[in-house]
Amino acid sequence: MIRGQKRAADRECPLTAVITERARGTSENEVIGMPVATETGQQEQMQQLLAGLTAVRGGDFSIRLPDGADPLMNEIAAVFNAMNEQLGVFTSEVTRVAREVGTEGQLGGQAEVPAVAGTWKDLTDSVNAMAGNLTGQVRAIAQVTTAVARVT
Repeated sequence: MIRGQKRAADRECPLTAVITERARGTSENEVIGMPVATETGQQEQMQQLLAGLTAVRGGDFSIRLPDGADPLMNEIAAVFNAMNEQLGVFTSEVTRVAREVGTEGQLGGQAEVPAVAGTWKDLTDSVNAMAGNLTGQVRAIAQVTTAVARVT
């Protein structure tokens, strides 16, 4: 692509313009003919996204992004919010199973994360396998202890 020519998607999407500009290390004056997120509403949405991403990095999955006037930002907000919801459910389920099986001694606990896929499904399956193995070991120890107590 020749410098100065922009794809139609770049002209239509302020977010792409900002990302492209920052990736190239160019100044706003060098990005001629490309809309840059300078409107207050767009800047506010970008600041909300940054704040949300920062919160997620810190382990806070309660943040939700609001809808706005920009369809692309609305789609980004929907994906971000769904991701945070799933991370929150996953975290709470792993914590619940760890507490029930590891601390309270309730055997057979399993994490239930609806509509989980990919790596999150693998992690959920691993947590459930670990809880199942621990449950099996505790039950085996209990059987041996009971058998020894009967003999003596």
